[in-house]
Amino acid sequence: MSARKYEGRTVLVTGSSRGVGALLTRHFLDEGAKVVGVSRGAATCEHERYLHRQADIADPDAVQQLFAALRRSGTAIDIAINNAAVLTSQYALVMPASAARSMVELNLLAPFMVAREAAKMMRKSKWGRIINISSMAVALEPEGDSVYAACKAGLTTLSNVLAREFAPFNVTCNTLGITAIESDMLRQLPRDKIDAVVARLPLPRYASFEDIANVIDFFASERSGYVTAQTLYLGGVH
Repeated sequence: MSARKYEGRTVLVTGSSRGVGALLTRHFLDEGAKVVGVSRGAATCEHERYLHRQADIADPDAVQQLFAALRRSGTAIDIAINNAAVLTSQYALVMPASAARSMVELNLLAPFMVAREAAKMMRKSKWGRIINISSMAVALEPEGDSVYAACKAGLTTLSNVLAREFAPFNVTCNTLGITAIESDMLRQLPRDKIDAVVARLPLPRYASFEDIANVIDFFASERSGYVTAQTLYLGGVH
């Protein structure tokens, strides 16, 4: 039997309790990884190689405390997936400042903090993969998603700059822009609006988890050490 893809690797997944994060958690476990799942809520996964940490990563202090606890337990992160996000879809004239601030804190500041702290661990082992989950909203710029799209655009730039900073210690940093996939976040939005967006894609269908996992595995692969500062959109979005 051939070895599983992530045997011996430790993967951190933010937003691990539901949606894409829960699917990624199961994917990495199935492929032999130890997974550290992070969410504000309780664990939704039970597995001998799963470690759950409750943390509000929108709080920079909570991120630092999370990684301090991992270091104390002897856990070093090899692959970090910045998946956690929040979406408030409202026109700018009516969006509360508190909603905008929440998106900036979780969708942009939190990935910076997680990437920074993970890279400190990766620097010691001289190997690492950081993968940020972005959105088709960056390219499509849908009405009502001004702050969300801006945060995800900022995530791409953040990823590209961090790729340069982390390259000397063999750590790559890439971004995957996903299209609509069945999730709790998607169910917040009017279905007819999403259907119309999907219908205009070059590949007009909803994403499957296999579409996402295919790119995640590519970015996380041992063979992708020369791939960094790249953003790949699903569905023909550009």
